Amino acid sequence: MGRPGRIRTGRNLPAAIAVGLALGAVVIGSLYVFKVLFLVVLLAAVGMGVVEMARAFAVRDVRVPAPLVLAGLVAMIAGAYWGGPIWLLGSFTITVLALLSRRMFQGQDGYVRDATASVLTSVYPALIASFVPLMLAKPDGADRVVIFIAVTVCSDIGGYFAGILFGRHQMSAISPKKTWEGFAGSVLACLICGALMVRVLLDGQYWQGAIVGVVVAACATLGDLVESVIKRDLGIKDMGTLLPGHGGMMDRLDSLLATLVPVWLLLAVFVPM
Repeated sequence: MGRPGRIRTGRNLPAAIAVGLALGAVVIGSLYVFKVLFLVVLLAAVGMGVVEMARAFAVRDVRVPAPLVLAGLVAMIAGAYWGGPIWLLGSFTITVLALLSRRMFQGQDGYVRDATASVLTSVYPALIASFVPLMLAKPDGADRVVIFIAVTVCSDIGGYFAGILFGRHQMSAISPKKTWEGFAGSVLACLICGALMVRVLLDGQYWQGAIVGVVVAACATLGDLVESVIKRDLGIKDMGTLLPGHGGMMDRLDSLLATLVPVWLLLAVFVPM
């Protein structure tokens, strides 16, 4: 029996650890062997997320043209890496216009509903994830991407174990398993990881890395809650079943999407490239 008031998670821990280690090996290996290979990994992961989002919306008869969003995703990732922010913005704008135009020829009934969901999917996850190649394109880009991923992962790990061991006070009804104690664990884990990694990999200051860590903990938690709201509105438990112990790809990308741009901005300010 657990302690009274303790909030437990339902995650399959051994499977979650195995999948997490496998994903980590793929990410690290591709980042430091051949950057373009990592872009392929990124495209595959985010592409799966796009498909999951489209299928999730379909539960409520909301139509999102996944192939068109995927085409836009390819253009945004390639544009960001080889062309920079202007190409990313241009690719995104054309994607949105294509989505709005395509739906127009399918009739007016449900146009706003379907168009809104389609544009949302082109932003979350496609546009946000395309900031990764902006970071990666720099000479020390691989190190920056590692920091972004590692500190975000520490938020999940710290929150999970602190919640399991000490969790008593529910943070939000949106996600009943999240506790304030778990959030404190996320902050501590991110603060330590951020301080050490920014110092070691980018030769930044410990206090700069600590700020990155605190911001990541806050944003990662918000990202989890946003994903939970979407799933609750659609009446589903997980976005998919692709990753044992984790759920769908979007169930892993939610916190990463929320932390990516803040980390990109903070590192650009603290340790200019």
